[in-house]
Amino acid sequence: MKKIVLLSPAHPLRGGIAAFSDRYARALQEAGYEVIIYSFSLQYPGFLFPGTTQYSGDPAPLGLDIRIKVNSINPLNWLKVGLELRRLRPGMIVPRYWLPFMGPCLGTILRIAKSNGHTKVVAIADNILPHEKRTGDRLFTRFFIGAIDACITMSRSVEEDLRKFNTSMPAACIPHPIYDNYGEKATRAAGLAHLGLPGSARYLLFFGFIRDYKGLDLLLQAMADERLRAMDVKLIVAGEYYGNREFYENLIRELHIEEQLILKTGYIPSEEVRYYFAAADLVAQPYKSATQSGISQMAYYFEKPMLVTNVGGLPEIVPDGEAGYVVPVDAGAIAGAILDFFQNDKAATFAEGVIKGKRRFSWTSMVEGLEDLYQKIQNS
Repeated sequence: MKKIVLLSPAHPLRGGIAAFSDRYARALQEAGYEVIIYSFSLQYPGFLFPGTTQYSGDPAPLGLDIRIKVNSINPLNWLKVGLELRRLRPGMIVPRYWLPFMGPCLGTILRIAKSNGHTKVVAIADNILPHEKRTGDRLFTRFFIGAIDACITMSRSVEEDLRKFNTSMPAACIPHPIYDNYGEKATRAAGLAHLGLPGSARYLLFFGFIRDYKGLDLLLQAMADERLRAMDVKLIVAGEYYGNREFYENLIRELHIEEQLILKTGYIPSEEVRYYFAAADLVAQPYKSATQSGISQMAYYFEKPMLVTNVGGLPEIVPDGEAGYVVPVDAGAIAGAILDFFQNDKAATFAEGVIKGKRRFSWTSMVEGLEDLYQKIQNS
């Protein structure tokens, strides 16, 4: 089994999943595999994508075979791609599953591709059931799961959701590897200079697409805490609104926290990412629901302490009191942890915990986990 097809978003599409695909393809190539990425010509219809654009302005990654093939809403395309993959006869197809909307498309393609009697399918699932529920979620997910032979999850909560649909499928829980494809770490001084921020303040970072389940409203409410108002602590919000922009802007005005915020609510190019993490003292993920988060893996790479809420797989990734804080989904608890971090000068202690903990999250583990599952389904 030397040929692997990743059936997943990839460049020029934006977002963490596309970045994962590019980086995982390189890890598989380094392990000796021929890797082809089948990405999307149309990923989302407009009603599922409230951002400004689905496409990155970053240069194409060198040395990767990315084929723009899949239309998520065109059944004739699913038939065409499925037949093409059946003829290609890869040893394994690795689809990425993050949204039930993709279930009919991916499930159809995989069933056709597998009909060659040779190809096996090992999925990587970010979610089995989504954060933002819609009609048809369970039906579409069941259809997708029926087309795969094994599954990698990246948190225990997703593995538990998988078992609601299939109790016997070979599966492995492997933590999301560290994103190490954003360039060299910058110094704090370089980050502040690049962003035009004064060195006298201390900074929190909320990074990534702004969606309801990510709890930015809780973090904004925490910033209104009188104890934090009295400190020179600023919150950098770096990421594009995915709907509800007016809600957040109204909340900021109601809380009178405009002077405590640095809003960079547009697309952040890949080459800019390192400056935001360099400027930050603490990375905040006040999620209301979660499975795992690529933002945590970016924070590990840039060796930044984290504040996360006690939901989904986040406590598995960020040990409380070692690499940062795990707090209830509550604005007061978030404010208290931020206050403790700065008042008791926890930055150095937590940074040591981050550096120690980042060893758990390797791309080699993700490659070896895939290989182990392939052997299980080959021998079954």
